[in-house]
Amino acid sequence: MTVARIDARFAALKAEDRAGFVTYVMAGDPSREVTLDILRGLPAAGADLIELGFPFSDPMAEGPTIQKAAARGLKAGLTLKGTLELVRDFRAGDAHTPLILMGYLNPLETYGHAAFARDAATSGVDGLIVVDCPPEEAGPLTDALDAEGLALIRLATPTSDDHRLKTVTARTSGFVYYVSVAGVTGVKEADADAVAPAVARVRAASGLPVAVGFGIKTPQRAAQIARVSDAVVAGSVLVDEGAAAVAENADPVRRVLDRVRSLADAVRGARASQMA
Repeated sequence: MTVARIDARFAALKAEDRAGFVTYVMAGDPSREVTLDILRGLPAAGADLIELGFPFSDPMAEGPTIQKAAARGLKAGLTLKGTLELVRDFRAGDAHTPLILMGYLNPLETYGHAAFARDAATSGVDGLIVVDCPPEEAGPLTDALDAEGLALIRLATPTSDDHRLKTVTARTSGFVYYVSVAGVTGVKEADADAVAPAVARVRAASGLPVAVGFGIKTPQRAAQIARVSDAVVAGSVLVDEGAAAVAENADPVRRVLDRVRSLADAVRGARASQMA
């Protein structure tokens, strides 16, 4: 099904006239078993799409929260192959929720583009976000993903001018991920007034839905971004919630899913409250 699953989900969201909610978790944080339990619970908690990070030792775009999560995932033994096995287990019970892998180029180079694309499609992955793969060098990876029907989802940023957007959005499919702040994940907060015109510009350049991430931590902020975008991405806030639960000897699955529900409710109700 691959990229068609992403397209179908955004078509359904458009028909409902609401933004989607995209949740990010790191594979293996704090363990494979906990990650799988969280993944299985995300759709019922309100996640419309799922991003699953695969651990890497040098996650350059991440702030301290996800850097530490990647280290925990590596310590738990989650390789890229192990992450694909995790996706396969998730897919055994969910054939509909789009799942996108998010990570860095080095593990993909080691795996091999064609082998990775084949195994990812077989596992039930729908798309891929590769933070450190510039569009000018993405041809071989894009070719491999296209051959398996997988989406390559690219990042646009506040510094992407109109000329750069043409390059960024070429051969992009599924959606475009708009990085709402200049900097790393989990540090600054997104500003809806600044995001709105940027989303419109990216949408016009790509013809694709635009999901906004980086800097979305509260229901209030999530609702603001949901009013001006096609989807809202929450990552660091969920990773922090799980890490805090582990530190407190509480249940990380329950804590993460509870936080997902509060954010999802805000996203789902954002446009309705705007009309009221």
